[in-house]
Amino acid sequence: MAPLKILICGGGCAGPVLAFWLARCGHHVIVVERFPALRATGAQIDLRAQGIEVARRMGLLDEIRSKRVHEEGFRVVNANGKVKATVRANTSGQGAQSVTSEYEIMRGDLVRIFYEAMKDNVEYRFGTTVDRFEESDDHVVAYFSDGTSDSFDLLVGADGQGSRVRHGILSANAPDPYWRRGMHMAYWFIPRMETDESFFTAYHAPGGRVIVRRSHSPTQAQVYFMLRDGSKEVSDLSKVPVEKQKEFWAGRYCDAGWEVKRFIEGMWETENFYSHENLQVRTDTWFRGRVVLLGDAAHCPAVFTGMGTTGSLVGAYVLAGEINRHPGDVAKALKSYEETLRPFVNEIQKTGPSFLIRWLMPETRWGISVLRAVATVLCFFRIPDLLSRLGGENRGEL
Repeated sequence: MAPLKILICGGGCAGPVLAFWLARCGHHVIVVERFPALRATGAQIDLRAQGIEVARRMGLLDEIRSKRVHEEGFRVVNANGKVKATVRANTSGQGAQSVTSEYEIMRGDLVRIFYEAMKDNVEYRFGTTVDRFEESDDHVVAYFSDGTSDSFDLLVGADGQGSRVRHGILSANAPDPYWRRGMHMAYWFIPRMETDESFFTAYHAPGGRVIVRRSHSPTQAQVYFMLRDGSKEVSDLSKVPVEKQKEFWAGRYCDAGWEVKRFIEGMWETENFYSHENLQVRTDTWFRGRVVLLGDAAHCPAVFTGMGTTGSLVGAYVLAGEINRHPGDVAKALKSYEETLRPFVNEIQKTGPSFLIRWLMPETRWGISVLRAVATVLCFFRIPDLLSRLGGENRGEL
């Protein structure tokens, strides 16, 4: 098989994993990343089911284990911090993971692991983006932000849910690729206190507000503000400056209770603030000609599914496999990639009925009381633990 010259846009998780497999098979791979250096930042993520298997096949599972975040499980608390329900992580190695996966890891650590695994065999260009591209039958020409251009056999858009590559291949009259559920989130890091336990701790406040604290190191904790609001004002929040975003979240949550005063004070000081809409990306096609989408750019499942990172790793593995199964026939490889992966993505994007989100993020104090009462009863009888150990972990089959 003649090696292909392949350009990957995006140096997060999906792009480097694809680069790893392609370079191993002898292809010439270039990764462009818009940030000036490796963007090894971000909040806590996890690997599940098939994602764990991909990491094992890469030979990186032991290294990932060494960087895992110790998180004992999930807790629901009231305004006084009293624990109302606890679901411990399933570390038995059997059955399904709970809210806390056995493989919790900081995004920055995972990005560094993937980068170190393939950097010697892949060309990286930091501080560079693809401004536009032109396709022909036998190649695609990419025009870069530094004024240069180059020709490739394949262009891969692994540039996240706001993908510019996706925008370039969808027709002007294509449906909106964003499937919204009125879910929004902001997260940031704050100094850890002695009372911050190693649990995913959730507190519900009226108005569809959920506040989460997680602790990933001896010195730092993470704060998440989650909001259910379908208004255009909140959907447009990412377009305003960061200070305005912080003002919105502070104003919306200042009366929520629990430890919110401390969290908001930490928000003004943090250098790790990020606010975004939790949405899914759904398109009718993932490729056009010699341009293909990967990971969140193709099929972002949304944070609340817990399958974003796993979906990206599986997609990279499948795409690399199809390219190598169909040497010299890019069109057939991309068609097979979508046909193979689409059923899996359809499964991981399932979020359940709309009422389930309303149930988990109540608007009223009465709804919160009912949610906590049900959670207390279920955990008293250890129902979540039983379902986890007896259930299957895989979501979707390949």
